[in-house]
Amino acid sequence: MSESVRNFTEMYGYNFEDLSEGMSASFSRTVTEADILMFAGVSGDTNPVHLDEEFASSTMFAGRIAHGMLSAAFISTVFGTKLPGPGCIYLSQTLKFKAPVKPGDTVVASVTVKGLNPEKRRALFTTTCTVKGKDVLTGEAEIFIPPRS
Repeated sequence: MSESVRNFTEMYGYNFEDLSEGMSASFSRTVTEADILMFAGVSGDTNPVHLDEEFASSTMFAGRIAHGMLSAAFISTVFGTKLPGPGCIYLSQTLKFKAPVKPGDTVVASVTVKGLNPEKRRALFTTTCTVKGKDVLTGEAEIFIPPRS
């Protein structure tokens, strides 16, 4: 991909016609203490399993865990910034939480084009989040890619 095409795609995202089954993109981030605290503040989810080490130590997780929806938000990051990129519209998402994410874990969120519906300009994606190669979240998403004027 040429530099000018890459810059255009980063700014405006892919056209629906540029997508093909099997295309994928990912985003990775190490979950910090600040991420967990800010997510709790923004979402209002102050479940002590996320915020209170003493409480969380008595749970099946044996310590604090990040909000599952924080990992899910990293999937949204991939859609909005990489594939299909800016301008796409999230229509639906299924989520299956497979394992906890602990503070300090690096989450890799990945999306892969699974199917395309040209008549409706919709793309179906498989979505995963992994930590050290292990699935912590899986699902599917449907994205609408509006035409450019």
